[in-house]
Amino acid sequence: MLHGPVVRRRKLGEELRSLRHASGLTSRETARLLGWHQSKVSRIETGASGVTPADVSRLLDVYAVRDAQLRALLEVLAGSAGGGGSGWWHAYRGVIPPQYRDFISLESQADTVRTLETSVVPGLLQTAGYARSVTRASLDGLPDARLDSLVEIRLTRQRVLRASPPLRFTAVLDEAVLHRQVGGPEVMGDQLAHLCQVAQLPHVHIHVLPFSVGGYIGLTSPFVVFSFPNISDLDVVVLDHLTSSLYLERKEDLEAYSSAFRTLQAHALSPEHSLDLITAISRRQAGPGRPAGFHRTV
Repeated sequence: MLHGPVVRRRKLGEELRSLRHASGLTSRETARLLGWHQSKVSRIETGASGVTPADVSRLLDVYAVRDAQLRALLEVLAGSAGGGGSGWWHAYRGVIPPQYRDFISLESQADTVRTLETSVVPGLLQTAGYARSVTRASLDGLPDARLDSLVEIRLTRQRVLRASPPLRFTAVLDEAVLHRQVGGPEVMGDQLAHLCQVAQLPHVHIHVLPFSVGGYIGLTSPFVVFSFPNISDLDVVVLDHLTSSLYLERKEDLEAYSSAFRTLQAHALSPEHSLDLITAISRRQAGPGRPAGFHRTV
């Protein structure tokens, strides 16, 4: 198990080496064309050292890589691996730790995200009020200005769901997530209504694991699986802990978590029945005179 930047460097290096081989160039020839020492090419390809997005761009030029999406992905990976970068999240360098910036950069370039959540609504689906309540509870004593910034970051992340093309997002939620009164009845009521609304997006799929399922894989360990366009070998699993995040990159780990996620989906309610359950819970929790839930259109 490795931390994000190390995983990014290794995977980026492997992909660059594969592209070099496809171009028919040796590492010595590549270094000569770029005016580098051969050792620099070797260190990049083994993940021993970071590489800037600008240097990745130069390598891709030498390898005659024209795929704009692939180029953008590899350049962003260079930034998340510790080689720099210019994503919107870098404006918050003094607010969020490097691992969170790495997570956001992966999220911004992934084409598919699958997540299991056992305690809270996933960040990409949170309302401002819910995000504020969760953040305040998680980071006790946080100054208001920093709290505001963290909520702003969480809401800005949600742009990926409205991008073109949008992120394909699938979430499996323990039913407990829907009952936990984060922020009180009003905040939770708004959050449940928002879940019903965002579930209408064709690229967002929400599955609820009802209490009747009993114990299941991942009960005490939420996880996120990122998948990327063009390069399946860059898929990565992220496990969140209280003080850090762990990134799993081994093929056997990816296969295990992908298999676990498929099992979870099979045991969970369908998106349609999940939406019905969310609406029913919202109605039960709504106060007098307060609209509840969302009426699904057929």
